[in-house]
Amino acid sequence: MSSKAEAVTALELEAETPLSEGMKAYFAKCEEKLGMVPNVLKAYSFNSQKLEAFVAFYNDLMLADSGLSKLDREMIAVAVSSVNQCYYCLTAHGAAVRQLSGRPELGEQMVMNYRAADLGRREKAMLDFAVLMTENSAAIEEEDRQELRDAGFSDRDIWDIAAVASFFNMTNRMASATDMRPNPEYHAQAR
Repeated sequence: MSSKAEAVTALELEAETPLSEGMKAYFAKCEEKLGMVPNVLKAYSFNSQKLEAFVAFYNDLMLADSGLSKLDREMIAVAVSSVNQCYYCLTAHGAAVRQLSGRPELGEQMVMNYRAADLGRREKAMLDFAVLMTENSAAIEEEDRQELRDAGFSDRDIWDIAAVASFFNMTNRMASATDMRPNPEYHAQAR
């Protein structure tokens, strides 16, 4: 990688060439829809199998049918990333919260402290659970799951909340460990 400013991570890993046809098409779709290929995808492109596994799991968690909205899932990503102080995910998913909510201030509040945001009981319960998972998952008890049920979540929804929070705990750690840099475009989105 030529300079720190252009680097995707602090690691010097060469992208596998060529990408599979599926990943070429996926990168093209990202360019078309987002105007960029997210740096997390570029970071994983040193190994096609890892890239494809990451993309498949991300798409399943964040885009597939769920009782959780896309905004719910992005808010979980930001709340978890805030606890973990993950610069990449706070920047990228904070932008997604701004865009999906149509409320730029919500994205900023979520990045700093979701408890400062004007959230309903449902969202607060969901984020409280995701943060508890992040800070002390061994302390989770049935009453924590029941709080989610009382806020209107099904057991399937609870699974999805846990899966999204778990995924971002993993990706936050990878991004921090490799000094993954967010695309500059995220900073200006939905402001």
